[in-house]
Order: sequence, then C-alpha cells, then structure tokens
Amino acid sequence: MIQSSGERAAMSREPRPPCAGCKFLRRKCQPNCIFAPHFPSNQPHKFADVHRVFGASNIAKLLNDLPPNLRDDAVLSLVYEAQMRLHDPVFGCVGIILVLEDQLQRLKSDLSRAWGELMGLEMAAGMQEQQRMMMMMMMMAASGSGAVDDSGLVTGGSFGGQLGVAEAAGGDDEGYCGGVGDYLP
Repeated sequence: MIQSSGERAAMSREPRPPCAGCKFLRRKCQPNCIFAPHFPSNQPHKFADVHRVFGASNIAKLLNDLPPNLRDDAVLSLVYEAQMRLHDPVFGCVGIILVLEDQLQRLKSDLSRAWGELMGLEMAAGMQEQQRMMMMMMMMAASGSGAVDDSGLVTGGSFGGQLGVAEAAGGDDEGYCGGVGDYLP
C-alpha cells in the first residue's frame, strides 16, 4: 500500500495537546486555532481569566482582526487587564494608574519642598559665612593688626594685602561696616 506524503506526515506527527482555550471550552483544538499560539496548555489560568472578563468569542474576534505581529502584545494586555479586573472589578488597571499618579504627585511635592529647604539652607550658610568674614575683618581692624585706609580697605595685618571691610558712609566715617550696620569703636 502506497501512502501519500500528507498521510505520512499526519501519521508521523504526534497529536499536539489542546491549547488552554480549547481545553477550557472543551472542544477539539484545530491546527489553525487562533488561541493555540497565545494560550499554551500549561497556562490554563491565563485563558480562564481572559474568558471570564471578555468572553472567548470576543477574544477570537479581536485576535482575528489584528495582524499576526500584534497578537502577542494584545494577548499580554488582555491577560493583564483581565487579572486587574478580577482583582478590582470597578477600576481594573485604571485603579493602579490612579494610585501611581497620586504617588507621583506626592513625590513631586516632597521633592519640591526638599529643594526649597536646601536652597534656604544654602542661603543661610552663605550669609553666615559672609557675616563671619565681616566679623573677622572688623576684629582685625579694631585690634590694630591692620589699618583702614581712605577707601575703606584693611591694609597690612596677617592677610598681607587688602581686603574690603567697609565703605565709608560718604567717605567720612572709616569705622562704619556697611554690610553689618554697626560702627567700630
């Protein structure tokens, strides 16, 4: 008896296990089954969740309408949405998105507040440094380790050069320290 190549291929081919969709629906899995590439028999829970939320006929219609290269992504989205709908029947995926957006807004607010505090601390530290330098220069001028010349600069002393301490108010009062507001003795 001579067998055709199609008959030999059919006989040599082992029967493939039914996909999760056909197993769930209790039907024979055809070679061109739309569910087989996306719902393997070892993951029946995926098809059960998707079927429970969307229905098998709607899934089949959707997959048939899509080009083959987009079907895998569509199935992943359907499975995720179905699992979220079963977890949160009212909001589904949107509930998670709303929670994450709220968390993002709180984190942005916290970050903005932290930046404000940091800027305030930097300004305070800069002012403290400026006040410390002014006080040190005033003490040097008062102790006589340096002299204030006509332009309001400290000359000599341990700095060995000139540092601006104060501008004389109108050029007459050499002891006035412009940044601090006090007069030297």
